[in-house]
Amino acid sequence: MNSPVSPSSRTGFIAIVGRPNVGKSTLLNRLVGQKISIVSRKPQTTRHRITGVLTEGANQFVFVDTPGFQTRHRNALNRTMNRTVTQVLAEVDIVLFVIEADRFGEEDRKVMELIPDSARVVLAINKIDLEEDKAKLLPFLQKMAAQREFAESVPISAQRGHNATHLLEALAKYLPEGEHMYGEDDITDRSERFLAAEFLREKLFRLLGEELPYGMTVEIEKFETEGALRRIFAAIIVDRDSHKGIVIGKGGEHLKRISTEARIELEKLFDGKVYLEVWVKVKSGWADDERALKSLGYD
Repeated sequence: MNSPVSPSSRTGFIAIVGRPNVGKSTLLNRLVGQKISIVSRKPQTTRHRITGVLTEGANQFVFVDTPGFQTRHRNALNRTMNRTVTQVLAEVDIVLFVIEADRFGEEDRKVMELIPDSARVVLAINKIDLEEDKAKLLPFLQKMAAQREFAESVPISAQRGHNATHLLEALAKYLPEGEHMYGEDDITDRSERFLAAEFLREKLFRLLGEELPYGMTVEIEKFETEGALRRIFAAIIVDRDSHKGIVIGKGGEHLKRISTEARIELEKLFDGKVYLEVWVKVKSGWADDERALKSLGYD
């Protein structure tokens, strides 16, 4: 149900786009004020469209975190992820294009070229805290200004929160007038079931690192709520039998640690007890099977 608002209220969809590993999900979590999009150093962590909502007075920002646009991999999963990016770009009011300080390469350029010429684009130059020579920032801003016309350019650190308020102020200028689409306390339109699968997948990426094969996902087979208790039964889907042992680990140590850390974080997110049961299943070729992807919740 739409919230009752005054005629001066503003609300709009803002796509967060950029190449893989540029800090889009970290930025979304920073702006919303709570973790809703998973983060790891492994490329292609974000595979879905994630919506984060921030309401500040008359302004409601509806951020849409997108997968990093894939230029190197061409299976059905990556085609689906790229399709998500292009669809989102066609639907939003503002595009928040994220790049790294003093770095603008071919992958960044390919993402920028996807943005429609008619789009209003705000440039976020991320990871300024890692730039030792701050004097490089001004010429880099000038270089980016020559690439295309940006409505605003804001240097930020999503990790540390530097200039996050300034970025919101810049975005607020371009929000269309209109009723708020979400309640004042809403932070996402994603279900608890979806968030459980994502948080479990994050632990796989974080704890297994380079050991983890790319062909892996998580399927929630049952999600039950009993008062404040949530019972979650999840399957980790891998592509090959040989990958199963990597996820389980010697004596089940990997799977136990993954499950424990995911449960602890989900209890914080849901503010209640979580019973989490996890096992590993093999589905060969799932990442290149359109039907399998649809059944696993990929748009």
